[in-house]
Amino acid sequence: MMISTKGRYALRVMVDLAEHANGGYLAMREVAKRQEISLKYLERILPLLVDGGLVEGLRGKGGGYRLTREPSEYPIGEILRQTEGDLAPVSCLE
Repeated sequence: MMISTKGRYALRVMVDLAEHANGGYLAMREVAKRQEISLKYLERILPLLVDGGLVEGLRGKGGGYRLTREPSEYPIGEILRQTEGDLAPVSCLE
C-alpha cells in the first residue's frame, strides 16, 4: 500500500502535536516550521483532522491546534483513514 504525502504529513503533524503541545494549543506556523512542511499544505491537512475529531482548533491569539485524546489512543490506521480515505490496496476490496 502506498501512502500519499498528505498521509505522511498528517502522521508527522500528529507526532509533533503529541511531543510539543503539553495540553496547550500549538500554532500551525510552529508545526510547519519544525516539520519543514508548507503552511499552505498544512492548511489542507488540519481541517481533515479536525473533522475526524482527532484534533481541535482554536482561532485567535493563543489559538492553534491540539490533540483531543492522549497520544497513545491514536491508531495510525485511524489517522490515515481520515486523510487518505479507504485503505484497501485495490478498489475491489473496498
